[in-house]
Amino acid sequence: PIQTIFTREEDMLNDMYRPAAKSRFRAVVSSSGEIEAWDNMMALQSVSKSSVSRMMGPMMAPKPQSDEATVEGAAHLPYMMKNRRVAFGDYASPIQVGFWRSVGSSQNAFFTECFMDECAAKAGIDPFEFRRSKLDNHPRFKAVLDKVAEMSDWGRAPEGSYQGIALHKSFGSIVGEVARIRPLGDRKFSIDNYFAAIDCGTYVNPDTIEAQIEGGIVFGLSAALYGEITWSDGTVDQRNFTQYDMVRMNVSPRVQAHIMEVDAYPGGVGEPGTPPAAPALVNALYTATGERSRSLPLKKHGYTFV
Repeated sequence: PIQTIFTREEDMLNDMYRPAAKSRFRAVVSSSGEIEAWDNMMALQSVSKSSVSRMMGPMMAPKPQSDEATVEGAAHLPYMMKNRRVAFGDYASPIQVGFWRSVGSSQNAFFTECFMDECAAKAGIDPFEFRRSKLDNHPRFKAVLDKVAEMSDWGRAPEGSYQGIALHKSFGSIVGEVARIRPLGDRKFSIDNYFAAIDCGTYVNPDTIEAQIEGGIVFGLSAALYGEITWSDGTVDQRNFTQYDMVRMNVSPRVQAHIMEVDAYPGGVGEPGTPPAAPALVNALYTATGERSRSLPLKKHGYTFV
């Protein structure tokens, strides 16, 4: 037998990457905070088409319009809306892409939950209350949202701290997260705490779930703060962690996770902790600075985290 091991440099140069994605939103929000219309148009590369073409050949690959992973986390939101349209266009690229942790929800949670905050701000309503008012038809979502607000003392953050909230369902599980941050200087922040509540239905091992939530948040934060692959002259610029940084111990927040007691069909726990991580942080940054960051990674906006 022969064991082949790639070096970190070989791996980063020849890997399959998360697709670049862009999302455009338009909404009509009434003076009472009702979402009268919601329009979301996305442009991105189909992961399923790229992956299946690579593994089984182009003839076996699904058409981009049948790739449900592209719109997951955006097409089936729990919030009450009177009119809604979600659509996407396939972005043709020679770059090979693959299934990143939480797949379509990884970018769509960032897009939708940040835009929900923008709608709340436009209506002059607290982001938690704005979301909660639109969840009457989804009691499990509302229970998760209420729990994470309770855990984080939403609206009563310690002096000098700021909070952001996000709620998202992926892989059959609902996760609510609150990020608590503290400014230390000009565009310099400490990410002090993350509070997370998960409804994954019937569960067996709570330790495993808590570990996956903690790891999913740190994974999502690494992408939100630093994660970027760029090309020059047809080759990847990043070679190792010196160019592709990750969240380390000095930046990693304290994570408090709560598992909802729900007698229902079990959902996943390995991926659902990741999608809300970025929007919760970005929404907290808006509360602290009054500036909207509509693209990632945050290092490109001049932010540093210590």
